[in-house]
Amino acid sequence: MFNDWKEVIEADTENKLKVSSHLLWDVNISGLTPAKWQAMRFFVVQRVIERGDESDFYAIFKLYGGFDGVKEIVKQIKAVLNPRDEAFVRTVFDLRKEDLICYERKRLRDIYLNS
Repeated sequence: MFNDWKEVIEADTENKLKVSSHLLWDVNISGLTPAKWQAMRFFVVQRVIERGDESDFYAIFKLYGGFDGVKEIVKQIKAVLNPRDEAFVRTVFDLRKEDLICYERKRLRDIYLNS
């Protein structure tokens, strides 16, 4: 999945690849500078994982350094992903559970709550 991300981004000569505004309903995206997009990378990537469509994924690939850049961001997301989204990112980005900070946080939280 997303094997064609480079071609899709290169074909976007009119700069139409953008994260859907409905995913960031609580943010005024028209005023975001590149530095603010970078500062919000975990939040944006998480919203795209949870609610985005295919074009939103291509938009974050363009924003955050391609497939590998987004993969590194996914690994560092601290908020707990639901099981479906966690399975999705593990499959798409070829990750183990232990590669995800959100999985480790959930695992440690469960240990604490069940002790």
